[in-house]
Amino acid sequence: MGNVFASLFKGLFGKKEMRILMVGLDAAGKTTILYKLKLGEIVTTIPTIGFNVETVEYKNISFTVWDVGGQDKIRPLWRHYFQNTQGLIFVVDSNDRERVNEAREELSRMLAEDELRDAVLLVFANKQVSKANRAEVSEQSFFRLFIDVISRFRNSKPS
Repeated sequence: MGNVFASLFKGLFGKKEMRILMVGLDAAGKTTILYKLKLGEIVTTIPTIGFNVETVEYKNISFTVWDVGGQDKIRPLWRHYFQNTQGLIFVVDSNDRERVNEAREELSRMLAEDELRDAVLLVFANKQVSKANRAEVSEQSFFRLFIDVISRFRNSKPS
């Protein structure tokens, strides 16, 4: 009987665990974001070869965040991290206009994966330096490219 109450109490008030996958093209700022979340400060990083994994606590949720390298040779390995992913953070360098289409194609490939069908998606437009730049990014076709991909895949999947 005690186990029943303990399980009920933990279910109602205990920590929830979430698995988050953070990906994006190389140099988008994924590792910097991860350690800002974890440590609350900006740290010097080097390009990620492989992955970084950290647990980030927020209220009663424990997020296990997997930050996977974004170099083109590593991207085919992303799929090995899809299983049991509940949240997907796709980081985009909003100043890198030359690679917006490349980022869009990678996101499109990922959204087609069945293992990510139930994952919550956040497209994180990183490296927005000034208010003028933020306005420029939001008004340009930058976001329209991603919104098109997201809506196309989310609307085509059976619920």
